[in-house]
Amino acid sequence: MALRPDEFHEHALAATDADRRLPLSRMTMWEISPFEQEGLRTTPLRPPVLPEPPRHGEDPSECSACGKRDEGIWLDDHWRLIRIAERGVPLVLMLLPRDHHDLADLPDALAAEMGVLTKHLTGHVQALPHVARAHVYRFGDGGAHLHLWFFGRPEGQGQFWGSWLPVWDDLLPVYPDDVAAADAATVAEALAISYGGRAVPSP
Repeated sequence: MALRPDEFHEHALAATDADRRLPLSRMTMWEISPFEQEGLRTTPLRPPVLPEPPRHGEDPSECSACGKRDEGIWLDDHWRLIRIAERGVPLVLMLLPRDHHDLADLPDALAAEMGVLTKHLTGHVQALPHVARAHVYRFGDGGAHLHLWFFGRPEGQGQFWGSWLPVWDDLLPVYPDDVAAADAATVAEALAISYGGRAVPSP
């Protein structure tokens, strides 16, 4: 059984300094870290907040993702794909079920579809010129409606390998929108051919 919130907090506090700051993570020592260790420090560890605040869309009637179920650059009967604009890396896409589901309550048939879609999307993103890898993320702490992130890592940028890529994305200047939109359309069209559904032309 996992530690209770108070037990976990006490366990973590044992590793902090007098200001309740944890030591810098091992990740900050990686050569792919966007931050130099000198002058970097963690924020003070805060106590747990219980109950946790509700995520956006816990009530499906108030879920903004459900209100946009017919919007995207690609659609089929169960899924939609959208492009997230104004990002730093070459392409950021998000895959969402059109109906209200989170990962834990996703019907098995849709879970199987999600796996196949993830495989197809990964291949199509990585087939774009000058995109080396597609990173796939699911967090789920902010929104109750399932959403998978697909980040296209720029070719040759070894500093952007691995789990720091979303942080680099936030630090980088905004990528040219016309280039990202064209690449997103290429992925949507390729997905329609390889998997099904339909690509939706930009308005």
